[in-house]
Amino acid sequence: MIGSAKIQPMDYKRRFLETKVRSAASHFKAVMLLGARQVGKSTLLHHFAPEAERFVFDSILDPLDVRKDPDFFLTLHPPPLILDEGQFAPALLSAIKRKVDESNATGGYFLTGSQNFTMLKHVAETLTGRIVLFHLEGMPLHERQGLAAEPPWLCRYLEDPHRFLKTKQDSIPGLPPLHEIIWRGSLPAVSSLTSDLIAPFFSSYIQTYVERDLRLIDHVENLDLFGRFLSLLAALTAHEIKYNQLGRKIGVSHQTAKRWMIALSSLYQWRQVSPYFANTIKRISESPKGYMSDTGAACYLLRIFSPQALALHPSLGSLFETWVVNHIHQLFAACPAAPAVHHWRVHSGAEVDLLLEANGCFYPIEIKCSQNLSRTDLHRFKAFREAHPKLRVMPNLIIHAGDESYLMDQETLALSWKAL
Repeated sequence: MIGSAKIQPMDYKRRFLETKVRSAASHFKAVMLLGARQVGKSTLLHHFAPEAERFVFDSILDPLDVRKDPDFFLTLHPPPLILDEGQFAPALLSAIKRKVDESNATGGYFLTGSQNFTMLKHVAETLTGRIVLFHLEGMPLHERQGLAAEPPWLCRYLEDPHRFLKTKQDSIPGLPPLHEIIWRGSLPAVSSLTSDLIAPFFSSYIQTYVERDLRLIDHVENLDLFGRFLSLLAALTAHEIKYNQLGRKIGVSHQTAKRWMIALSSLYQWRQVSPYFANTIKRISESPKGYMSDTGAACYLLRIFSPQALALHPSLGSLFETWVVNHIHQLFAACPAAPAVHHWRVHSGAEVDLLLEANGCFYPIEIKCSQNLSRTDLHRFKAFREAHPKLRVMPNLIIHAGDESYLMDQETLALSWKAL
């Protein structure tokens, strides 16, 4: 453990998740935020509970002997407490259980973690019923522009998609160019860095956090080989993933490729979208699609060192799709509950990039890195409806790289990235 830490003052930007954290803290004895390193977990909690003492835990150091005597540590440091990277002090969770069971007080302990498998296992074993867990993603455009007090488009679309199509969708004011947004990604700290510091930031991020944390949960002996694996994943973002092909490309077994990918998912560096398939006569792809969790890190791994280079890069379309998929996941924090997320593709070629499933309905979303859409872009939605005639399918969205949002037909809205 590193010890007590102070968060330096900064211009705080409100997060959508803040409302849920505030509500949970009044009903539960402990609150936990899970998410990738540097997404702003500690900053959010410090803003919410500025009077709380904060401690950061480490995989090796433990100067206060928390692992040896966690009960004594909690006696010395009464709540409210912010306990960062709790996966490195699992014994502390049992001590917290004993403490919170002594009273009915709520909102005394705030924990963070950046390794979901490890933390969820320990929490399930010790704090079930006493803690509520949230997942904090990177920062979407609404939060970045200081608009988190307003419900974003996704909540309105899921609540009433027919009304959403009929309502004018305004662009978010003051946005940087699209290529710069994708190139920087959505980690809060990156938005204020000068361009010459972006590559050093991500170099340090990958070495300090991703590679180090990975070695704690998976015995990776050859970091050079793993670095090639990371770069390959960046090149394959927004594609269907087949482990045997991944392994062959870098010379490891498909079991190793799968194990590494699962480890990266547990560190919130990689997300997978499962295929949707039901009883149908059509041959449906059953492979998941994979996405890098931050397009800034993906650009760095692809050696894209400027927005101008990104604009001309062959991976631009895949990175735009990745950015949109991540952005949609970031907006789930503003919705009452997160929908299930699928993709759909038949072997004949028709596909829908995202299918959101909520309340027995399906919301089809296509993502096009183009400013010029055509009627042929609508065929995929028709194919999905014909393949699944019994599903309740809501109006379609095509999220595109153009500047304006407009209706393409009575069931399809072309939504500009500027309105996200």
